[in-house]
Amino acid sequence: MDKAVFLDRDGVLNKDNGYTYMLSDLRVLDGVVEGLRKISSLGYKLIIISNQSGIARGFFTLDQMHIFMQGLINHLYKHDVEILDYYYCPHHKDGNIDEFTKSCSCRKPEPGMIFQAQKEHKLDLSQSILIGDKESDILAGQKANLLINILIGTADQKIGSIASYYSSNLVDAANQIKNFTLRL
Repeated sequence: MDKAVFLDRDGVLNKDNGYTYMLSDLRVLDGVVEGLRKISSLGYKLIIISNQSGIARGFFTLDQMHIFMQGLINHLYKHDVEILDYYYCPHHKDGNIDEFTKSCSCRKPEPGMIFQAQKEHKLDLSQSILIGDKESDILAGQKANLLINILIGTADQKIGSIASYYSSNLVDAANQIKNFTLRL
């Protein structure tokens, strides 16, 4: 079975503009390519998991979200980073689009996207890791019983966080993963 690193999208891989969906707004964060290359070199598959409530709220469509995701994946691929797959939750209980207005098991902090990826790609969750920038990301990783959960953010976000580790960027997170796995 393969092991994976589950990556939140907005705020971890690309600049979070609040409901980011336009390809022209794609800004890959500093250190993302280098960090993802390091993580891949440690034998982890890379999978993006992202809450996209902007779909339920009517801010953008499924097609627009897929175009943005493909643009991000293509950008990373051009820099020798392969994303195995991506999963998204289009739901929100307070949405405006009927088919997406509901509570669900895929919206983080629920672990539904992680479990779906596990099933489709035969992943060993006990050896897998989550990297996110919100406590809801970290909670999803904990509920899925992942090996470790890393919070990327400011020092203020670290206070009171339930994450296993804290990092300022993906390069730092990759180094923490390497150091952690060397101790196993």
